[in-house]
Amino acid sequence: MARRFAVLAEPLRLKLIRALLAGEKHVNALVKATGGSQTNVSRHLQTLAQAQILGRRKAGLQVFYFITDPSVLSICERACGSLQQQLSKQTGIFG
Repeated sequence: MARRFAVLAEPLRLKLIRALLAGEKHVNALVKATGGSQTNVSRHLQTLAQAQILGRRKAGLQVFYFITDPSVLSICERACGSLQQQLSKQTGIFG
């Protein structure tokens, strides 16, 4: 469990997952969507694939990535919801 959360603790990896919510994308599209460098994006995609969160398929020279573990989406949704509640409380106290 700790390894799974460690994989998800990297902000660029979360951006990559978010970019893939609408469906599979090739590496260049993910570079554009996240603003990361090609090298950095590729490294994080490999980490997510090794963790079996993402899958990949090759079509010619392009590599496409897609979400293979939908449970990661519910983890992210719960975490975001919790953070939104905390921020709302803080804003209510300090705002």
